Parts: sequence; C-alpha cells; structure tokens
Amino acid sequence: MNLVGKSGEGKNRRPAYQDKNLLIILSITLMGILGISSITPAFPKIAQQLNVPPQNVGLLITALTFPSIVLTPIFGVLADRFGRKKVLVPSLILFGIAGVACAFQTNFNLLLILRFFQGIGAASLNSLNVTLIGDLYSGRERITAMGYSASIGSIGTAIYPTIGGALAGLGWNYPFMLPILAIPIGLLVWFSLKNPEPKSHLNFIEYLKMALGNFKNRSFFGLFVSTVATFVLLYGAYVTYLPILMGNAFKASTLMIGIILTSMSTTITITSLLLGRLTRKFSQTDLIQVSFIFYAIALAIIPFIHHFWLLLIPTMIFGIGLGIGFPTIQTRITELTPREYLAAVMSINGMFIGLGQTLGPMLMGGAFSIWGMTGVFGTAASLSIAILFVFKRCSCM
Repeated sequence: MNLVGKSGEGKNRRPAYQDKNLLIILSITLMGILGISSITPAFPKIAQQLNVPPQNVGLLITALTFPSIVLTPIFGVLADRFGRKKVLVPSLILFGIAGVACAFQTNFNLLLILRFFQGIGAASLNSLNVTLIGDLYSGRERITAMGYSASIGSIGTAIYPTIGGALAGLGWNYPFMLPILAIPIGLLVWFSLKNPEPKSHLNFIEYLKMALGNFKNRSFFGLFVSTVATFVLLYGAYVTYLPILMGNAFKASTLMIGIILTSMSTTITITSLLLGRLTRKFSQTDLIQVSFIFYAIALAIIPFIHHFWLLLIPTMIFGIGLGIGFPTIQTRITELTPREYLAAVMSINGMFIGLGQTLGPMLMGGAFSIWGMTGVFGTAASLSIAILFVFKRCSCM
C-alpha cells in the first residue's frame, strides 16, 4: 500500500519501503524496544552471576521504565513547543551511551543507576515515533503506518531476544552492548528526517490548558487504562516471569528462551500487517476488547503446560492479542487528538506505557512472593478479564 505523507513529501506517492521518513521512524521504534527485549533472556544468568534473587532481577526493567512515568509527558510538551528533533536526538544519544556503559558494571546497584539514565533517554522514543506517524500520515494510511510500526517493533522484539540470548551465552553483559546503535540513528534523525515541526504561538500555560482539555473525552480513560494494563501483562508476566519459568522449570538455555519469546513477536508481526484489513471488518473498540480475551487465554494456560515447546501455543496467542490491540489503541488516540497537541497527548500515553512497564514486574513480583509462579499467570489472566469489562464500560459511555 502507498503511504502518503501530510508534508510536502506526501504529494508524490511512494511504497512504504521507499518512504525514507517512515524508515527512519521505524528505526526509532526499534530502539524503543531494544532496552528490554534484548536482555530478558539473560535474566537467569544475571541473577546467578550477580547473586540477585529472581524477584529482584525485574528491577532492571523497572529502572529503565520508571523515568518515562515522569519525563515522557515533559518531553512531549517540549516536542510540541520546540520540535521533535530537538528532543529525539539527545534522547537517542543518551540511550546509547548509558546503555553501553551497563555492559562494564559488575555491581547490581550501579547497573540499576545506569539503567535509570538509559531510561531517561528511552522516555521519549515510544511516544514520539507514534507522534511522527501522526504528523506525516492521515486516514487509513495512518493506521497502516501504525501497523508497520507495530510490525517492525515486533520483528525487533523477535530478533532481540534471540540475539540477546546468543550474546548472553558468551557472557551476561554482552547484550548491553546493543544500544550503541542508537547513536548513528540519532544522527540520521537530525540530518535526514523531513517532518513538519510544530509552530505553537500559545504561551506555556495556555498550551497545557488546551492540551489537557482533550481529556474531557471519556474514551481517553478507557484507552489509557488499556495501555497500562497491556504493558503490566507484557512486562510483568510475559517478559519478566516467563523467562524465569523457562529457566527454572525447564532448565532452558538462554538461546531456547530467546526462541520462545521470538514466537510471540513473529505472531505480532503477521497480525499487525493484517490490521488494516481487520479494521475494515471490525470496529476499533471490538479489536481492543478481543485483544484482552486473547491475553487472558494465553496467560491462563501457561501454568498447565509441562512440555517446553508447547509454550509456543500461549506465546503465539498472546502475540495475536498484542498485534491487534496496541496499534489500535495508538491509532484511536491519534484520531481523537488535534495535531498541535499530538506529541503531548501521545506522551501522556507513553507515560502510561512506562507506568505499565514499571508496575508489571512489581505487581507480578508480589504475586510470585505470595502464590508462586502459578499465581503470577493466574493474576495476570484475571487482570485481563477485569480490564476487558472496564474498557467495555468506558467505550459505551
């Protein structure tokens, strides 16, 4: 399908693979998910080598995602006021430098500090990439571009665990070298990205009032709750505790863990590529609701699987849900938001992504401490059903 930009480049129709702007945006997407998915296969080895209890190794995720709770909205405001590039480029460079520095630490506390600084760099990436899509595309082309972004993110999520697992076989710290890629991408954004930068003439207080005024639409509440829940489930149950389950219960190698995690991402990629067709047959509300049904089914059956390779079944079911649900949530938010406030609103959504990523390991860590590994997945499945009803109620208001 041809993607048509809203800027000057959009006057000449080009296939997606020839759209330089989109390709740069997709490279930002790949960096946005690198910091977590590349190191999770190494969690069992990190816990062993650095003498960290299993329930604490998830702090490597929390330290990275916590800054986004506070900083993502701030970066969104700055991006609307001063331009996307002036926020994105320093963020990518900091992400790369702090990420690589993690590879040279052997003290877990110092490692967490560096992950925190890496998280500062990561805070804007997963919101401003979507903001750029909103800047450059409209209509069905926007949801198609969102599908491409979700697909390439899934491909990264698929590749990174395999690469990270293979690197972790050489040493637990080798996966931390991968963020160096963010630095040349930052230079590419600065010199090659052609995007319409915002031109706001409002003062800061007026801008905030106008941006926050968009939240009077009650649909935002359901969308933001769904965002938080999606990432609680993904980073709490799936990303943190599924690798630990595979390492402890099945004695799986880091490479085998990476392969299982890859299966979900492969499914997300296929589903996301079909998203444009699905939106012609089903409403966005229906697709988001169905995604939580898939999450619940996938998470509920994990404790009952006793053969390692049968874990492919729930991971692929989970991937279908994620491929349907999250791009649809993002697209719906962009449709509800005026462009001049898009970075701020998408950054608020990014804040909720960070909140979900941060709370997920903590909440599931609590479930693990009380009920063990079975309790983690039972709690996650129950949460999926609860959020389904919350979103359904909000969408009917």
